[in-house]
Amino acid sequence: MKYLLSSLLLLFLGFQAAGQTPQDSLSQPLPITQLPGTAQPTGLPVTADSSIYLYHGIGPYSLKRRAARVSEKLASLKAGDLDVEQLEVIPGDIADDIVCSGVLIMSLNDADAKAVGLSRKGAVDYYTDLIIGFTEAEDKEPVNAQSLLINVGIALVIVILFAIGLRYFNRLFRLIYAKIHAQKGKVFKGFSVKKYELLTEEKQVLFVTYAVKAVRVVLLILIIYLLLPVLFSLFPWTQDIATTLFGYVLDPVKSMGSKAIAYIPNLLTIIVIWFVTKYVLKLLEFFKDEVAKGHLELPGFYPEWAKPTFNIVKIMIIALAFIGIWPLLPMSDSDIFKGVSTFIGLLVALGGAGAISNVIAGLVITYMRSFKIGDRVKIGDVMGDVKEKSLLNTRIKTIKNEIITIPNSQMLNSHTINYTTANDEQGLILHTTITLGYDVPWRTVHKVLIEAALATEFVKKLPKPYVLQTSLDDFYVSYQLNARTREIHKMALIYSEMHKNIQDKCNEAGIEILSPHYGAQRDGNHSTIPQEHLPEDYQAPWFRIKNT
Repeated sequence: MKYLLSSLLLLFLGFQAAGQTPQDSLSQPLPITQLPGTAQPTGLPVTADSSIYLYHGIGPYSLKRRAARVSEKLASLKAGDLDVEQLEVIPGDIADDIVCSGVLIMSLNDADAKAVGLSRKGAVDYYTDLIIGFTEAEDKEPVNAQSLLINVGIALVIVILFAIGLRYFNRLFRLIYAKIHAQKGKVFKGFSVKKYELLTEEKQVLFVTYAVKAVRVVLLILIIYLLLPVLFSLFPWTQDIATTLFGYVLDPVKSMGSKAIAYIPNLLTIIVIWFVTKYVLKLLEFFKDEVAKGHLELPGFYPEWAKPTFNIVKIMIIALAFIGIWPLLPMSDSDIFKGVSTFIGLLVALGGAGAISNVIAGLVITYMRSFKIGDRVKIGDVMGDVKEKSLLNTRIKTIKNEIITIPNSQMLNSHTINYTTANDEQGLILHTTITLGYDVPWRTVHKVLIEAALATEFVKKLPKPYVLQTSLDDFYVSYQLNARTREIHKMALIYSEMHKNIQDKCNEAGIEILSPHYGAQRDGNHSTIPQEHLPEDYQAPWFRIKNT
């Protein structure tokens, strides 16, 4: 009912406007000439049936004489003596002239422009449009009381039909609301993303209901907006209002349509660039997969380089396509568009320096082939298995199941030991060092250490383990045991077992693993060899004191 009252109020205002006589409307200046906060000058119509007003004299011509001369020229235009198609504007320093076929129709100066509240150019365009409209306008028929009553009746019928239609319109939407609530648990079962319930049944019903209500309001406003021009077009005095209301809808539609049609060539170019880019990338992806799988071999190009190289080329191709598409986008040449793009570029330049350095380091590391996923490596003080390698960082899983993330720029400045690539056909050599005194024969030590290595699980029997004497120090000899293995990922376990076996084998051979300071005072001390490896009659020696 409130919408009906609003429409009736607008209709009443239209009737009120219709109550004015044609003479009254012609005696008033056009609405565009009314300047807020300023006194309106008195305008003089050029002709009795013209909406063209003049407000000042010009040069030697008074206002009345000037209006008479302009009226003569307009009569020639309307009679067809002058071709309105040849209407043109000749700008000047003091005034601009509107000329048709070399004949001066009227001149406009700054005073005329100020009177209508426009610049001189705007006033010239305004009066030019009025002159063209005057020549094309047809003589209006006098208002007939009978036709006016018929139009009033038609308007009442339209209003009554609108009121009846509004009643059924509201009923229709009430029925739609009821149908929506009836579908709860059937059509509307909620909406979930994986395990997260984004919309419950109640929220989904409420969301759809609000959407339909919005559609109802939009449709009702559109119907009323289209109904008012129909009503206003029934009366001569409000036909301009109807034309204006229709123009508010049709002009933006025409503008968007013309712009859309003009944009079609750019749109086709963008589509072509998109298709070419898409299928070029698909072709490159095919070659990438072939190289990565080893089906296609390129001299000097390793399979693990296929994916990062494809990513680099992909970024370059997309960047080139974007550069080609950018000028074709709507509003790409506007200052706002340029300002936003400059701001985004500045943010990337200021905040992405560290990220860019990591990306470059990641590319360098990739092509250095220092390691690959699954390798056992040692980077600086971190040792473990490579679990992930990206452009920004590398993740290492240690033997303690710790995940350590190392930035690529830091890795580029550190040395990398790759135990997996060192595991050739003969296996990786594990080594450990033991120090023993000079009193123990080195041949015995070599034999014992080799036996300890061979007794260790996962140590290769061939090639046979060997011992290197790395130094002859002041109090002891350094023996380095070297053994090969293929189980790179069990290094910690192998080292632990090897150390256990070295202790056991030395004890069985009667070799004490002593520090040099302890070995310097051997008399009187119990042997460090476990009891089960000592003779049954073993006793700790006495201190030997010799009298001279």
